[in-house]
Amino acid sequence: MRVRNIMTSPVITAASDMPVLEAAKLMKEKRIERLPVVEGGKLQGIVTKDRVLRASPSMATSLSLHEIHYLFAKLTVKEIMQRDVITVTPDTTVENAVRLAQEKRVGALPVVEDGHIVGILTTNDFFYLVLNPLLGIGERGTRVIVRHCATPVQMVSALQCVADLGMEILNAAYLPSRRGDEKDLLLHVAEEDVAARLVAKMTAKGLDAEERQR
Repeated sequence: MRVRNIMTSPVITAASDMPVLEAAKLMKEKRIERLPVVEGGKLQGIVTKDRVLRASPSMATSLSLHEIHYLFAKLTVKEIMQRDVITVTPDTTVENAVRLAQEKRVGALPVVEDGHIVGILTTNDFFYLVLNPLLGIGERGTRVIVRHCATPVQMVSALQCVADLGMEILNAAYLPSRRGDEKDLLLHVAEEDVAARLVAKMTAKGLDAEERQR
C-alpha cells in the first residue's frame, strides 16, 4: 500500500503571513492539530497546535493585557513554524512512512510531489485506515486468535479449519507476542457468534485458539 492510498487530500494549509490567532481558530474549527505552511504553492514549514500554545504570551509578563493582545495579534505563522519538515511522496510505501515517522518522532508527514504539497499523512490516517481494518476494529464478525502459531504448517491448519466450516475470512494478521519469540495468528471471519465452533475445531487439531474480544 502506498501513501497516496491513505493520505488526507486536499490539505488544509496556511499562508506564511497568516496571523497565529487565525491559524489557531482554523485548527479549532477544522479539528486538526497542524497546518502545513505554503507560499507560492510550495511547502515552507508546518505550524502545530503545540507551537501555537508555546508562542502564547505568558501571564507572568509585565506587559498590559492590551499590549499582549496587540503583540500576539501581529504574530504570523512564519515566525513560529517549524521549517525543517519531514516529508514523503505519494509513492512512498505506508510501511516506510510509518517507520520514518517513528524514527523522527513526528505525528504527521506532509506528502510532496514536484515540490507541491498534495496530501498529509497523520497517525490517525494510519490507525483508522490501516490498523483498524487489519484488526477488524468496529467491524462485524468474529475474531479468533491462534497462539504460538509459528510455522506455515500451523497456519495452514488454522486456515483449513475455517474452510472446513465454510466461513469467510475478512482479514488476518500475524502478530509477534510480547511474551517472547512467539507469534500469534489473528483471524477475523465474517460470521457472527461462531467462535465456539471455530475454537473447538482448532483445538481438536492441536492448536491453541481462543476467541478474541471485539
